[in-house]
Amino acid sequence: MLNSLEITSTHPKSLLNAGTGFLSGYTHTLNPYAGCSFGCSYCYVRQMPVALFRGAEWGTWVDVKEGAADVLLKQLRKAKAKGPVTIFMSSSTDPYQPIEYKARVTRSLLEAMADEPPAFLLVQTRSPLVRRDMDLLQRLGDRVRVSMTIETDLEPIRKAFTPRTPPLAARLQTLRLLRDAGVPTQAAVAPVLPSSGNFAAALSQVVDRVVVDDYYMGDGSGGRRTQRLDVQAKYRELGLDPWFLPSACRLVYERLQHHFPNDRLFLSQAGFEP
Repeated sequence: MLNSLEITSTHPKSLLNAGTGFLSGYTHTLNPYAGCSFGCSYCYVRQMPVALFRGAEWGTWVDVKEGAADVLLKQLRKAKAKGPVTIFMSSSTDPYQPIEYKARVTRSLLEAMADEPPAFLLVQTRSPLVRRDMDLLQRLGDRVRVSMTIETDLEPIRKAFTPRTPPLAARLQTLRLLRDAGVPTQAAVAPVLPSSGNFAAALSQVVDRVVVDDYYMGDGSGGRRTQRLDVQAKYRELGLDPWFLPSACRLVYERLQHHFPNDRLFLSQAGFEP
């Protein structure tokens, strides 16, 4: 975490937003926090209004949404009265920010949803902290899936692109623990980063479902947001230009095909659907 990280408390009147675009398969998205201290270099949210209008560098601020569980319960009950509710958590932050250890906003939301279950909840994270909430995830049963971002198996690559994110070994171990506890899981190789030939085999040891995505399919703008971030410069700097091309995603997908059946291996949007 950055020493200069700014933590602010907010009191939102609304939490559930309509699922649109890449997440149009969901009725709603849910963000326990605004901002993200992981500050990944390639994050598409850097080009979204929540980041652009803040006036501060992405990764240097996080807003903690106080009283979130009560707000969610009211909205969730109202939404469920109109039909099945499917929720993607989260679309513009990681629900397991380091501040979550203390703030416990995400846990409070899971407690609310365990009492008032949606039809489906996808928890998208890259933090091993999700294992803390295994009891609530187990209560949700087959209504939940934990999708853990694991873009590579190479620690030097992780440190080059996402230096403030949790180590890869801890994420892999978390997937194994959740799977063994009966919590539905998947690994999200999203976006594809340079990886070794052993990556697919390593994933097959801890999870039985994988989704693969890249900048061109997954940044919500056909790769234009990523181009504006000049992520390609990092590839060039590391001498890894071919890994920035769409062919890199095909390579990783083909490697995964040797370890996962077609009905457990997904490409881009299809792998994140309810």
